[in-house]
Amino acid sequence: MNYLKEERLNALAAEYVVGTLRGKARTRYQKLMMQYQAVSDATAQWEQYLTGFAETLPPVTPPDNVWESIQIKLGHKAANDAHVVSDTQPSSKSGQVIDFEKEKQKRWKSLSFISTAAAMVLAVLLFVMQPVPAPVVSHIAVVNNADNTPLWVIEVSGDSMNVKVTDAFIALSDKDYELWMVPANGEAPISLGLLPEANGDTRPTPDILLSQSIAALAVSLEAPGGSVTGAPTEVLYIAPIVSV
Repeated sequence: MNYLKEERLNALAAEYVVGTLRGKARTRYQKLMMQYQAVSDATAQWEQYLTGFAETLPPVTPPDNVWESIQIKLGHKAANDAHVVSDTQPSSKSGQVIDFEKEKQKRWKSLSFISTAAAMVLAVLLFVMQPVPAPVVSHIAVVNNADNTPLWVIEVSGDSMNVKVTDAFIALSDKDYELWMVPANGEAPISLGLLPEANGDTRPTPDILLSQSIAALAVSLEAPGGSVTGAPTEVLYIAPIVSV
């Protein structure tokens, strides 16, 4: 079994952190954490998610008998010291008869509720953690400067145009950079908007970019706000746009 497959690894890491991965499976997972960094990273990520999720929940005080049961199992308290009535003691201090079957049913219901709640939390988190499908890039263009150093990387898909700014780009405080589409039919360039000057941005793909044949993309230097004439003022760079 390939434990490093993303979907399976996320499921195992979530179960491990929640505590529903038990016995030999838990021991095997602990060995995997020591062998593979990816397993350790996935576990740490789930611990962060669950910690953040737990902090949003209001605290709930458990019944006294739950704490007593935990203390007995941990060996911190002897069973005969707990306020537990044995089968030979059919009544409580108040003289009321205790129905042991009902008590057992209540405990099983509590455990069932906890298990169901944990499973629901796990299901929700697994749904949230599902990777968002990346848009299929159909065209790409890299805008280089005179030294052939990339300044912008433009990825075009059917729904979005992702523009990334490289570390080589240096912005000017009194100028903006505008992106243009150069039609293959020789018509005038068409503005695609201002280019980002830090990090990058994602914008809807202009319909015209997908509906016409493109000779290239161009970048012009403009006054703040972009061209006021509807045409490039000073073309700095030309970048071919390639179908992928």
